[in-house]
Amino acid sequence: MTYGGKSSGGKSSTAMEGDPIAGAIRSKLDSTIVAPGLHLVATPIGNLADITLRALAVLTRADVIACEDTRVTGKLKSTFGLTAPLLSYHDHNAAKAGAALIKRLKGGDIVALVSDAGTPLISDPGYRLVRSAIDADIPVFCVPGPSAAIAALVSAGLPTDRFFYAGFLPSRAGARREALAGLTGIPATLVLYESPKRLRAALADMAEIMGPRNAAIARELTKRHEEIRRGSLADLALHYNAADTPKGEIVVVIGPPGDDPTATADDVDNQLRVALQGKTVRDAADEVAAATGWARREIYQRALRLKTGGNGADSDDIEI
Repeated sequence: MTYGGKSSGGKSSTAMEGDPIAGAIRSKLDSTIVAPGLHLVATPIGNLADITLRALAVLTRADVIACEDTRVTGKLKSTFGLTAPLLSYHDHNAAKAGAALIKRLKGGDIVALVSDAGTPLISDPGYRLVRSAIDADIPVFCVPGPSAAIAALVSAGLPTDRFFYAGFLPSRAGARREALAGLTGIPATLVLYESPKRLRAALADMAEIMGPRNAAIARELTKRHEEIRRGSLADLALHYNAADTPKGEIVVVIGPPGDDPTATADDVDNQLRVALQGKTVRDAADEVAAATGWARREIYQRALRLKTGGNGADSDDIEI
C-alpha cells in the first residue's frame, strides 16, 4: 500500500472513509508537515508494526532515503509502498556519500537517514553526516521510535533512573576486560550490545570483573523468538556456556553497583586483582567498593594485602 507523496493534503480513499481507524491514520499522514532538511528516522528493530506514522510520513515524502544496506531497507520500502530512491550510506563510503547528501540538502531536498534497524547513530553510522549538516546550517530533525537499547533496558527489571549506554565491547579478550574494568564503577545500569559468537566469553569476563550483579540478556527483541533471560552475571554465564550459541541481536543489561551487594570475599578479591593491574590501591578500592557495596575501608585493607602479598602497604598508597 502506498501512503502518498510530499503534499500535506489529499483525499482519503473510499475504503478508508468507511474505516474510522484507517481514516484517522490517513488524515494524520496527510496533515504531517515534512520540512526540507535531514531527518533521522527510527525504524523497527524486528516487528514492522512498530513503524510510527511520522516515520511513514517522512519516508513517503523524502527525496532520498540514505541507509546502511539497501537490501534491508528495501524490504521496508516494499512493505509500505515507499517510492523514494535508496542511497547507500555506511562507514566505508561516508565521505563520498555524505558529500552527495549535503549537496542535495543544500538544494532544499528532504533527506531521510535510517539504519538497518532502530534509531540512527546508536552504534550505527551517521554522526559525520549530522555534524556536516549542522556546520552547513541545514535543519536536522529527529523522528524518534524503536531502539533495542531502550527496549532491553525497560524490560530487564533493573533500575532505569540512571543508565549508561556502552555500545559494543572490544572483540579481543584483553581489550574487552580492560573496557569492563573501566565500566565497573559507573553508578548506573549498563546497556551493551554483544554478538552471539562472543556472548559466552563476554559474560565470563563480566562475571569475574563485575561480580554478582543482576543482569538480563535480551535477544531478538520484538521478533517471533524474542527472549529475555534474567539472573546474576554468574548464572547467565553458566547458562550460555552450556547452551548452544544463541542467534540474533543481543543486548546485555547489567544492574548498577550495589544493586545486589552479595559479593563474597573471593568476588571482591577477584575484582581487586583486575583493578590493581592499572590502578593505585586507593583507586582500585574506590572502584570495587562502588561495584560490590562493601565498606571501602575493608576493601582498602584487602587491596593492600593483595598488592603486597600480605607483607604491608606500599608507602605511596598508605591511607591518611
